[in-house]
Amino acid sequence: MDCGVLTSKGVLLFLSLIFWTAGAVLAYVGAILLSTYKNYTNFFEDKYVVLPALVIIAIALVMFLIGVIGCCATLRESRFGLGLFMLVLLIIFAAEVSAFVLGFLYREKVHEGVDKTMTAVFSKYDGKNSESKTVDFLQKQMACCGLMNYTSWETTNWFIKGNRTFPLSCCKHQFSNCTGSPSHPELLNTAGCEMKLETGLESILSYAMLVILGFAIIKFFGMISICVISCREKQTDYQPLPSSGIYA
Repeated sequence: MDCGVLTSKGVLLFLSLIFWTAGAVLAYVGAILLSTYKNYTNFFEDKYVVLPALVIIAIALVMFLIGVIGCCATLRESRFGLGLFMLVLLIIFAAEVSAFVLGFLYREKVHEGVDKTMTAVFSKYDGKNSESKTVDFLQKQMACCGLMNYTSWETTNWFIKGNRTFPLSCCKHQFSNCTGSPSHPELLNTAGCEMKLETGLESILSYAMLVILGFAIIKFFGMISICVISCREKQTDYQPLPSSGIYA
């Protein structure tokens, strides 16, 4: 067996392990996106965030299958198995390109969707309804207060018609004596929630896009290795007879 084939087989076996690892990483990234969407679902009028996450998780499942097929086909040098491996690689490669494009397009829409829906959700805050629970959860988790900053609450019905205080979720966790009073801003988280949420979602999408791009490049080298193994000529057990060299 020549060095090129041995190297290609080594590459494919190594890639099979990478595909399993890649599947785990992509599943984790997709789960983070779904978890983020679930926690802040009231802030999204369009359900576009969940689409890239579902595509990524579906890709992760296929990645595990690719690893099994690639390992078995490489060890047995099965032309059918290697052909199937190549076909699956092409399909998953196309899916990754689609996910990359979707992530790029939807990342540009994050600001537009978040700005519109967050304004509506914050305006419905009364301290009791589901929107209020979502807002409180967001402000505690991200250590923020209000849309643009903590003074954004001063234009809401909660502040105007209430006791003119900010929600307790605006308080810094280390101050147990905080009552949400505007006269003590040093006890409050003053940063706005909109920018923090947008930045968090964009960073997750950007990370997911980089991971997908990296694995797409790996698959390209995998397809080259399959071509090297599949296109080699089968060696035979017989050798050509030497010329007898008989002269008259």
